[in-house]
Amino acid sequence: MAYSEEFVQRIRLILLEKGVEFYEKKMFAGVCFMVDDKMCLGTHIDKQSGESLLMCRVGESAYEDALEQRYVTPMEFTGKPMIGYVYVTESGLQKEKDLAIWLQKCLDFNPLAKKSKK
Repeated sequence: MAYSEEFVQRIRLILLEKGVEFYEKKMFAGVCFMVDDKMCLGTHIDKQSGESLLMCRVGESAYEDALEQRYVTPMEFTGKPMIGYVYVTESGLQKEKDLAIWLQKCLDFNPLAKKSKK
């Protein structure tokens, strides 16, 4: 399995509770949640540990602070970090309030994010 459906469902429920309009796209071997036609957050599975990861688009200004948090690692796809994106490990998202905090960080940045070219 490329991602945890249970984890995806937890994210869906929080976004729905917050009244966020979103749609889902399968990408990065996981599910990406699009808000205002912009990649906001997503899921991924760590290939080495098998642990679910939350991909957070927090923006460049919040990037360094995010990396100082427990359970957070840089998002690296090609061997180099993608500035503005971090992974939060499953260990840091056990409680719904912790997951909701990270989702809110992504939602807070979303209005500042640029849309991808189509």
